[in-house]
Amino acid sequence: MKKENVPQDSSSLGKITKEVCYATDSSGKYVTELSSGWEVKTNALDVAWKDIEERIARAKQQVLNGKASPLLFFMEYRLMDINILSDYTGFWKWQIKRHLKPEIFNKLSSKKLQKYAEAFNVKVEYLKTMTVYEA
Repeated sequence: MKKENVPQDSSSLGKITKEVCYATDSSGKYVTELSSGWEVKTNALDVAWKDIEERIARAKQQVLNGKASPLLFFMEYRLMDINILSDYTGFWKWQIKRHLKPEIFNKLSSKKLQKYAEAFNVKVEYLKTMTVYEA
């Protein structure tokens, strides 16, 4: 792609960051060029975020229906899986799977809840109520 053809479409990330692309200059040498966005990529990201938002909503509904603990909601919200949460908290994967059950979660000690709250970057009371507060 030639330097002057690097896409500069508006995107949701364009106001925050620019992407480095490789292009050829007038003499045919590869150079880096900043791109504010590309419509195709923006559309793909929008589809991905919509899917994530749906997963978060489903997780919240499962918690409200008593089928899962608030851990599921925050795992989806923070884009974590059991492996990642295990790494952040130090809990075994099988323990986290147990803690995903509301009846087990409700009996967790304040120390364990604090570990989860720190992993999700929320207060313990927010963890229990699925409250998201972004500073």
